Amino acid sequence: MKVLVINCGSSSLKYQLINSESGEVLAKGLCERIGIDGGNLEYKKGNGEKTSTKVDMPDHSVAVDLVIKKLTDPTDGVVSSLSEIDAVGHRVVHGGEKFTEAVEITEDVIAGIEECNDLAPLHNPANVVGIRACQKMMPGVPQVAVFDTAFHQTMEPKAYLYGIPYSYYKKYKVRRYGFHGTSHAFVSARCAEILGKDIKDLKIIVCHLGNGASVSAVDHGKCVDTSMGLTPLEGLIMGTRSGDLDPAVITYIMQKENVSAAEVMSILNKKSGILGLSDGLSSDFRDLAEAEANGNKQAGIALDAYALRVAKYIGAYTAEMNGVDAICFTAGAGENNAAVREKIGKYLGYLGTSFDEKKNKELRGVEFFLSQPEDKVQLMVIPTDEELSIARQTVDILNK
Repeated sequence: MKVLVINCGSSSLKYQLINSESGEVLAKGLCERIGIDGGNLEYKKGNGEKTSTKVDMPDHSVAVDLVIKKLTDPTDGVVSSLSEIDAVGHRVVHGGEKFTEAVEITEDVIAGIEECNDLAPLHNPANVVGIRACQKMMPGVPQVAVFDTAFHQTMEPKAYLYGIPYSYYKKYKVRRYGFHGTSHAFVSARCAEILGKDIKDLKIIVCHLGNGASVSAVDHGKCVDTSMGLTPLEGLIMGTRSGDLDPAVITYIMQKENVSAAEVMSILNKKSGILGLSDGLSSDFRDLAEAEANGNKQAGIALDAYALRVAKYIGAYTAEMNGVDAICFTAGAGENNAAVREKIGKYLGYLGTSFDEKKNKELRGVEFFLSQPEDKVQLMVIPTDEELSIARQTVDILNK
């Protein structure tokens, strides 16, 4: 099946047309500045040919129409007509407790997504706008919602409840939800394939290390814990997000800086993480690794703090699962940044895994082992493919 994968933001739309059986990306691109002057449509075919077109996109319906026209264009297109697109898979950030797996989109499903708007106010409304736009421009084409939170819905209350009055959970569903679910699902499944074992026989820790970062514990194929919480702010130190911290920091900064709670939350989301720890140098791990190599002490401290936080979560999840068979690095820094992987790897010797420094420095963006076959715990790099995961989940749901 040919599946169009849509990832909608408030003023953007990322897309990929994927052959779900082969995994081939036929075309992909990005619509930017939707509803804003100076819109731009990026389009890249599977053979590498790329175009960029300046065009105003007043709303997402116009953006979807432009994407369809590009995909079916007699010269630049990769399909002859809209009828060749079998389904649309939408990334939806928050499904709350209502959605534990991908679902075919109906009016009731859209209402359920909108019920989660308070939990993801910047994302879910935009996701619904994208769904509505595709329904309008592609009538009759099946649409499926794939949720970032769904993979983590197998967690038990002991893992997802916070140590606050239970009434807040009963009234407002305040709990850990977790994110990056499509990535964690894809990488853990691929890990089992590479090892030639049934995922139900494995204990896997997935480290999704990008500008947004999270760790998950996958015990016999089910997520039992994950580092992100009610929102993506909890957990690891990230590019610009603080990750875990004493909640009293919020009121303390409010009093000292005379700022509002909203302003502090903005600081914790946009000015913290390795950007804040590096004293504003950069939120890009590559920049910090280069700066540390050139003697920038603060850049080194930021990366060291990041690596320690990852290692602590690995240790915690190993204890929670009473063991671990494989640890997987994925996403931007996990797949490509040798310095970050090396810093984390130095903490893992106690698990009975080695760390191949030569491979670590030479390889990037491909599947490979950092450990040796005889090691008790396998240490692996597995590039994630969230779009392919969404496409395949879309097909699975439609074939039920």
